Amino acid sequence: MANTTTAGKPIKCRAAVARAAAAPLVIEEIVVDPPKSGELRIKIICTSLCHSDVTFLNLNVPTASFPRIFGHEAVGVVESVGEGVTEVVEGDTVIPIFMSDCAECRDCKSKKSNLCTKYPFKIDPWMHDGSSRFRDLNGETIHHFMFVSSFSEYTVVHLANVIKVDPTIPPNRACLLSCGVSTGVGAAWKSASVEKGSTVAIFGLGSIGLAVAEGARLCGAARIIGVDVNPEKFEPSKKFGVTDFIDSTSCGDKSVSQMINEMTDGGADYCFECVGRSSLVEEAYACCRQGWGKTIMLGVDRPDAMLQFRSVELLVNGKTISGSLFGGLKPKSDIPILVKKYMDKELELDKFVTHEVGFEEINKAFDLLHQGKSLRCVIWMDK
Repeated sequence: MANTTTAGKPIKCRAAVARAAAAPLVIEEIVVDPPKSGELRIKIICTSLCHSDVTFLNLNVPTASFPRIFGHEAVGVVESVGEGVTEVVEGDTVIPIFMSDCAECRDCKSKKSNLCTKYPFKIDPWMHDGSSRFRDLNGETIHHFMFVSSFSEYTVVHLANVIKVDPTIPPNRACLLSCGVSTGVGAAWKSASVEKGSTVAIFGLGSIGLAVAEGARLCGAARIIGVDVNPEKFEPSKKFGVTDFIDSTSCGDKSVSQMINEMTDGGADYCFECVGRSSLVEEAYACCRQGWGKTIMLGVDRPDAMLQFRSVELLVNGKTISGSLFGGLKPKSDIPILVKKYMDKELELDKFVTHEVGFEEINKAFDLLHQGKSLRCVIWMDK
């Protein structure tokens, strides 16, 4: 049954609005319009801060759009649905996902891809129809972010960007599956298909890199080598499955790839670049094993960054290199599997949450991430 109090009507609520690049977010009252056909309006329970939010908040180029509501890792409850929406109903617990899964296009129907042709991924300031559901009290349009915009008490998303989940999963764990943790775990599980007993090398031990380690651990990897510039990350990374550590600033005359090739007698079976640097992708490729080694790119580099390989090297070494968006996961079929793995105590989400704050303290979450003190900070809307 529809929420007759608010369904079909605009809602006033609080949102943390980005008014300018690199500026603190401003909590203010906004208006959220009702969902259109194929959309639903969600009451956000909690959201978490991803590094992508910080990256695009700090971006001051033509693709930057302000004012804007960031946030794309969240969990909430359906408040109302638009015309034609039958997959979810009011009161359902849902996770919004920036990756669309329409279940209708050629890519979504295929098991070979997690890209959607009908609603392709893009860093767009609008809903899929090119309009916004947000405005401030003066009537000015507020832009969306990655089709989610969860730094608001209410948001509107398309049905292709939402997944119904088990309502018993704790909200402060469910929200992690919207992006970062799923991306890393999925990269090991889906994109690389890490095998039991294999050796894995991970470049960058931030939240994505540690999620890759968690995924590799779940897949049964025997050895997980972490590479980072900060040696203090080794000890805490052990609980994610990391067995060996290389401080990339202390390799002497050797490159990181040379060290890994020596440690593994010829290279790791799977290498993951989780920083967003073309030079590290090249290093990762250089230390994945000939014949079957796989290098997976997860880090986001500058748009003009180039990779350099000799063509003969690609030909004769038999290694592969590929990108991995959202870890290769198909949201509507794979996220429920990760939810179940968490509920069955296989996937360990708890260790990713380092801080929890109330909505009024959202800028503190940004500070903690800037200071390198936070993996994931959960932001509760009602605290």
